[in-house]
Amino acid sequence: MLKYQDIIKTVLQNHANYHRTGLPDGYASQVLFDDERGQYLVLDIGWSGDKYLHATPIHLSLIGEKIWIQWDDTEEGVATNLLEAGVPKEDIVLGFRHPKVRQYTGFAVT
Repeated sequence: MLKYQDIIKTVLQNHANYHRTGLPDGYASQVLFDDERGQYLVLDIGWSGDKYLHATPIHLSLIGEKIWIQWDDTEEGVATNLLEAGVPKEDIVLGFRHPKVRQYTGFAVT
């Protein structure tokens, strides 16, 4: 589990820094890390005028020795960032995909 914590944190921080530049004034993009429970996410939050935003564009979990992408609402896909950082496909699970279709994704099944 420890071998991927730094990669996940770097990937999510880079995403939050990039994403922050595209958010309207009043919104902020934050990263939340829970190493003890293996939970990592990007949180977009704030007020812009009368509109409140509370969204989680990325949620990753470390389960066993694999990175589970629980949610990915990014254009380029966080899996791409993880692959570029050196994480092999067999260590990435697309948790937001139904278990019956995971075998066709090219990533880990479980």
